[in-house]
Amino acid sequence: TEVTERLEEVIRIWTKQIRQVLVESEQIRREADDVGPSAELEHWKTRMSSFNSLLDEIKSSRVKKIISILQAARSKTLKQWKELDSSITIAANEAKDNVRYLYTLDKFFGPLANASPVAMMEHIPSLMNTICMIYCTSSYYNTSERMTSLFLKITNQMINTCKMYLCEG
Repeated sequence: TEVTERLEEVIRIWTKQIRQVLVESEQIRREADDVGPSAELEHWKTRMSSFNSLLDEIKSSRVKKIISILQAARSKTLKQWKELDSSITIAANEAKDNVRYLYTLDKFFGPLANASPVAMMEHIPSLMNTICMIYCTSSYYNTSERMTSLFLKITNQMINTCKMYLCEG
């Protein structure tokens, strides 16, 4: 029972740390007013990396041994642990899915940033079709909040590109 109590304390500490990571991941991001769409992709890539690392740690043999010992001891701490494990898996899947869909927009980021306003306009129909595809097929990215943020960043990039074009000309 002494070993079980120590292992339960370890699980409680891990649970607290993981909850903190989950809470921080859900907080509103602070971004500059003129940030472009590539920042959205970078955000999700970073988040995917973080949650995948966390998942790797949770699935490690060391953690699995502790969990199996606590299962044998019928520990009550495992209920919370399983809920957290599920939450982390969902967050990792969300980040992975969002990165996959946002990568389909990556080919437009260059023309949005570097083309003249006239050349940029040639890419808008394809860009809109791709965004529509993301909205219609993504399991996680198809919320009005996420779409609004993406459109805002695309608009920011277009405005910045037009400003640079006007200042150079």
